[in-house]
Amino acid sequence: MFEFKIIKKDTKSNARRGVLLTPHGEIQTPVFMPVGTQGTVKAMKPEELIEVGTQIILANTYHLYLRPGDEIIKESGGIHKFMNWHKPILTDSGGFQIFSLSKLNKVSEEGVAFQSHIDGSKHFLTPERSIEIQNNLGADIIMAFDECTFYPVNYNTAKESMSLTIEWASRSKNAQKNKFQALFGIVQGSIFSDLREHCTEEIIKIGFDGYAIGGLSVGEPKEEMFKIVKQISPLLPEDKPRYLMGVGTPDDLKECIKMGIDMFDCVIPTRNARNGKLFTSEGEINIKQNKYTRDYRPLDEKCDCYTCKNYSRAYLRHLYMTNEILSSILNTTHNICFFHKIVKKIREEIC
Repeated sequence: MFEFKIIKKDTKSNARRGVLLTPHGEIQTPVFMPVGTQGTVKAMKPEELIEVGTQIILANTYHLYLRPGDEIIKESGGIHKFMNWHKPILTDSGGFQIFSLSKLNKVSEEGVAFQSHIDGSKHFLTPERSIEIQNNLGADIIMAFDECTFYPVNYNTAKESMSLTIEWASRSKNAQKNKFQALFGIVQGSIFSDLREHCTEEIIKIGFDGYAIGGLSVGEPKEEMFKIVKQISPLLPEDKPRYLMGVGTPDDLKECIKMGIDMFDCVIPTRNARNGKLFTSEGEINIKQNKYTRDYRPLDEKCDCYTCKNYSRAYLRHLYMTNEILSSILNTTHNICFFHKIVKKIREEIC
């Protein structure tokens, strides 16, 4: 039910053009995945996401486990039916949110005890439980449970975290019984090259349907991120998809695709849209600035998205300054379309 085919390799870099086959359709790679944390990409209907070129979205295990609950989503027929999205979905393991959002957490070899960021209720998440939740959600691609570290972190802490990630990856693999879901392993190790390399070797030994590089874009200098991606990407199996988690800007995508990455997700296009920061072929625009008050040009004259075809910069500024809901809708429509066009153009260039 899950297969990855490389269609073309770039002759001047490590970029690859491929296709992922999943139970809910094909995914042309390289691909950018909009983030739908709560089972929705903020300010966008499913039909609108398809219209701007979305092939797959990411949903968040931690948030959906807490609200409305994975059992409720399972009873409804799974996450695709629950949210009326019939293309592929990837769910993360919940690990990153536990460490970044919970009021209190305690890590042990068995798993993580944590308090909900919503109501303070206590929970315990293990690799087995993470996989069970993701099985209940019914995503096409699910992630092994991993231990996250932030930047900066000392070497010994990163090493302990990496070791736990390897152990939890093995337990995640053993817990996964759903043949209709692909399971990806995650490489950790912060910015330490030897830890990253060791983790890569061990995760590959366990064997997964795809491989992700996690724990980057968490505050480290950009050159450190690129260094790790450049080091690790070629070490990952060539016949499996490579996923860089939580990255990034348009420039990040371009650089990391050259290094052999196939899949990306990031909140940048949606979050920035809601904050009035828009991406265009001429560079970034902060729509709240006064200079756009009487700017009646389209947001981006080279873009044919719904927003650019129908509205001026002046109107988009007016919507933002008056806190209208339509501001988030139109801004998000354009930003997601812009990101999809970047990777689509790269796919074409590789071929």
